[in-house]
Amino acid sequence: MNIIELSGLSKSYGKLKVTDNVSLSVPQGQALGIIGPNGAGKSTLFNLIAGNTVPDGGTISFFGQNVARASAKERCRLGIGRSFQIPQPFTHLTTFENLVVAASFGQNRSERDVIDICADILERTQLIDKANFVSGQLGLLDRKRLELARAMATAPKLLLLDEIAGGLTDGECQALIETIQSIHAQGITIIWIEHVLHALTSVVERLLVLDFGRVIASGPPDEIMESREVKEIYLGVDI
Repeated sequence: MNIIELSGLSKSYGKLKVTDNVSLSVPQGQALGIIGPNGAGKSTLFNLIAGNTVPDGGTISFFGQNVARASAKERCRLGIGRSFQIPQPFTHLTTFENLVVAASFGQNRSERDVIDICADILERTQLIDKANFVSGQLGLLDRKRLELARAMATAPKLLLLDEIAGGLTDGECQALIETIQSIHAQGITIIWIEHVLHALTSVVERLLVLDFGRVIASGPPDEIMESREVKEIYLGVDI
């Protein structure tokens, strides 16, 4: 069963077409990686899926329901959760309070009802010892973990990760990979945009390549990374 299907999805800003007739489907439980050069339209595609941007044309089917015109709030409560490339915590709140806000909003439940859920997510994302830290004082790795934890607190069926490994050291990146692997092992479907390729290919079963808003390749990671077209367009290798 496909959890999400995009058909003919398009978005332009003036004469610049940033999403060009994109069609793709993701089976429930799969981890899909999306790669492409800067300006390929990756973040715009995420914004279209999450509801932060309205498409000019095409459909977004989530569990068979066209959500292309649904708000970001509606999609969140249907089960589409996301992280942002630049972490966006409520900096004046503690780590735990950030999760409570995300969980009560995303799940439409009272704060009292989500306390245990948030504590469990803090454990799973290795933030339990930072629960009472003001989030604006966290280091980069913990801010990335908090971004992931806040997305998880909304109880997503589909988790969108936007360059969550960027800026981390190798050791920090490995710690984050292990957390994402454990989340995926629970059956959560993931779509992950990432430039840190070794992190991405440690998790995903399929890679999709975007260039100038178009899908140019899709398939197993090893096959995609050996593709002549991908090396020429994404890696900048002249073959």
